[in-house]
Amino acid sequence: MMGGSGSKGKGYWPFSGSGSGDEPAKDGQEQSLARVRSIRNATPFVFTRRSSLYFDEDGDLAHEFYEETVVTKNGRKKAKLKRIHKNLIPQGIIKLDHPCIHVDFPVVICEA
Repeated sequence: MMGGSGSKGKGYWPFSGSGSGDEPAKDGQEQSLARVRSIRNATPFVFTRRSSLYFDEDGDLAHEFYEETVVTKNGRKKAKLKRIHKNLIPQGIIKLDHPCIHVDFPVVICEA
């Protein structure tokens, strides 16, 4: 998926009682209790995200890595940059400095 969080595609809706429809029907009181429980556990804020940075073999951290190569063309030496794709380790999950609002949060926060 490009750019999406993927929660809708999996049938999981974190901001309502039962978003998937796979559960058997409940009576009114039990259903409202389940909805209150899930709202208490679900938060509209996102505190972590997957980093787009990578570590190289030397331990340097960057989005992309290049190495300089010398190419001889018509007797002239020319320096070119070649992008490195191998031996890069993703940084992983990082904590956000400020919480963000989840993209699937279904409530209008502020009206203009």
